[in-house]
Order: sequence, then C-alpha cells, then structure tokens
Amino acid sequence: MVKKQAGYALVWVTAVVIAIVVGLAAVSTVGASLRGRGPIGNEVVRNVDRGAEVQVRPDPDATVVSREIRGDYGTFTVACQGVYALGKGARPRSSSGWRVISFEPGPDDDVDAVFSNRRRSVEIEVFCNRGRPTVAEIERNQLPGEDD
Repeated sequence: MVKKQAGYALVWVTAVVIAIVVGLAAVSTVGASLRGRGPIGNEVVRNVDRGAEVQVRPDPDATVVSREIRGDYGTFTVACQGVYALGKGARPRSSSGWRVISFEPGPDDDVDAVFSNRRRSVEIEVFCNRGRPTVAEIERNQLPGEDD
C-alpha cells in the first residue's frame, strides 16, 4: 500500500513539474511577442558583412492611416503605413506650460513622444495594429519635489 501511494505521489509531483515548465515556456513566449508589440519586433536588421544598420522603409503602396492622440499635454500625430509607424508631429499645449522633450519620427514598429510640464511628464507609445495607429502605452510620471 505504501509503495502504491509513493508511486502516486511521484506521478503527481512529475505532472506538477511538467505543468510548471510548460506554463513558464508559454508565458515567456507570449511575453516576448508582446514586448515587440508590432509585427516587426524590436530587432534591428544588420548587414553582417559591414555591421551597418539597414534603413527601414515602408511599402510606398501601403495605405496611410493617420491619428491624433490628444491630452492635457498636447497632440501627438501618428500615421501607419502598413506595419510601420511614423511619428508625424508632436505639438505641446504650450498655453499650459507643456513642451516636447523627445519625439521619434520612425519609421519603426512603434514611435513615441515625451511631453513635460515642470515636474510632470507624459510618454506616449504608438504602434500599428492591422495598419491603424494604436496606443500601446501612456506613461504619466511625477518627479518628486523638495516638499515631497
């Protein structure tokens, strides 16, 4: 009887270990695909012979779809040309003290812009989902002040 129970316990422990390994593999695979967000991924294509980066160019025949992302910080205009995101412009709401800190024009799998207003900042990241600009993330930060 004890041998039979030990055998069941061993089978159960083995099944648990296999389930954990399969779960970790699945999560890491899905996580890797989500980190790249767009179908291009974050990899940079390199010319192996010369070590130089290859210039990314959208298909000129692909439909261009534009979108403006607006907020209290201003406006970030993005276009998608197929799978490639293009940052068209970042305009701060200067009447409220906002300014553009950085802006990525692309083309790339995603583009972003960072707006700042004294101790606050907003970073907007946009990628192309089926050829349409889609907000991946809006990150709002508050820098600590002397009285915080």
